[in-house]
Amino acid sequence: MESGKYDIAIIGAGIVGLATALAAAKRGKKVAVFEKDSRALGASIRNFGMIWPIGQQSGDNLETAILSRAIWMDLAPKAKFWLRPNGSLHLAYHPLEKAVIEEFLDNSQDALYNIEWVDSDKAQELAKGLNPGNLLGALWSKTECLVNPREALLKITAFLEEKFNVDFFFNTFINEIEEGKIHGKDQYWTSDYTFICSGQEFSNLFPEAFEALPVKRCKLQMMKTYSQPANYNLGTSICGGLTLRHYDAFKNCPSLLDLDNLYDENEPEFKKYGIHVMVAQNDKGELIIGDSHEYGHEIEPFDKTKIDQLILKYLGSYFKAPKMEIAERWHGIYTKHMEGEKFIFEEVEKNVFAVNALGGAGMTISFGLMERLFNKFKF
Repeated sequence: MESGKYDIAIIGAGIVGLATALAAAKRGKKVAVFEKDSRALGASIRNFGMIWPIGQQSGDNLETAILSRAIWMDLAPKAKFWLRPNGSLHLAYHPLEKAVIEEFLDNSQDALYNIEWVDSDKAQELAKGLNPGNLLGALWSKTECLVNPREALLKITAFLEEKFNVDFFFNTFINEIEEGKIHGKDQYWTSDYTFICSGQEFSNLFPEAFEALPVKRCKLQMMKTYSQPANYNLGTSICGGLTLRHYDAFKNCPSLLDLDNLYDENEPEFKKYGIHVMVAQNDKGELIIGDSHEYGHEIEPFDKTKIDQLILKYLGSYFKAPKMEIAERWHGIYTKHMEGEKFIFEEVEKNVFAVNALGGAGMTISFGLMERLFNKFKF
């Protein structure tokens, strides 16, 4: 039984799906979003909520991230969700960490970064709770923002419904897409274009196409503390030196290899589990802490206590808050391009497009990416 006709159909109500819906609806398209659960429950709510341009390489990726940031900033007051433009600090406690940051500053002529070196005293003004011992200073970036993804996605969904009349079909499992038809259990919908934005679950609809993509699955582990005292404000989001080897933005710094070797000598399991450690404070006063990265074709559902211990031990070397007791632990799974900071935009059959493998940058680039794709292809 046919249940409706749309210009644009979207599978998945996570951040990529919502970004696609916004780009389409702004252009006057009739849009439907299909989500198998009662709300987005995947990787889009299992993250820090960081909009993180500093992690993107200069060029297209950084430009997309800055565009995405602008869309977030515009959308927050309209959709009435919390957003804090609080920037970020990459801390340097070792001379090699400082050297990498200085090289990054020297090589980064792109003004979109909006970055500078700050000394130890200034870093401690920007972020509360830093360990002052051996703190040499930090890379201070002013572009990063925070949202609470559990709240923001719900508010964006409601905004798209109310402002643009986007139709959302929750608790609706799509089991087949063919010849412009999107099939559910006992009904189908038709669309001119269909976008599959469901992350690793793309494999359920087009298993052969998914297997042919240059992607891998990544599992991360994260934690959240109880709310901090009302008078405690962390300030900017912070990360330790391990983050310098995690993001491609820093990969061309000459001192990075020596720093990488230093980390491996001190704790080889950091690399084994893909650990780099960041902390941010949300609107509830809770601290979000993470994370790890385990890659594989099949991801075990079992979380490792050792990973959490490694994260908390490393965090404790440079940061302490009044309440460090963990209230929640979780893992998320996303797909990542095998060739670094790339993404998948591929027509898997006529007028059916897979948007996939944004990696850990979904919150950072989704809005900007879909805006640019809609401009380019004139959907």
